[in-house]
Amino acid sequence: MPLTSTRTSQDWPCQVKPPGSYDWERSAVRWLRELVPARYGGYPALMRHPVLLARHAQIQVEHEIRVARTALQTARADLPRLGLHESVIEHTIKLYAAEVRQLQHIARSVRAVTRALTGPDSGR
Repeated sequence: MPLTSTRTSQDWPCQVKPPGSYDWERSAVRWLRELVPARYGGYPALMRHPVLLARHAQIQVEHEIRVARTALQTARADLPRLGLHESVIEHTIKLYAAEVRQLQHIARSVRAVTRALTGPDSGR
């Protein structure tokens, strides 16, 4: 049961409880940890400070967007040289485009969680 009535945006990740609800920050940390390499879970500062973890997750996702965009932009030129069939190339281009869209949505979700973590009711 929520402690406060808080509406979330369409960018709010479904894996994270609404801000103000019981244990919402813990659910945010769990979700954010999934966005960074597993080894980062071993850094106590990132786990103790959800805002720091959110910052790193945002950087990580932005980097992944750049990688996916580069893969998309270079696919038509690079993939034929690898001897791939045209249908595989077309499928791969669609895959990269879908990944860019998904990562952009994740980036918006990280920003929404970050705003909630740093908002006036966050206690920070």
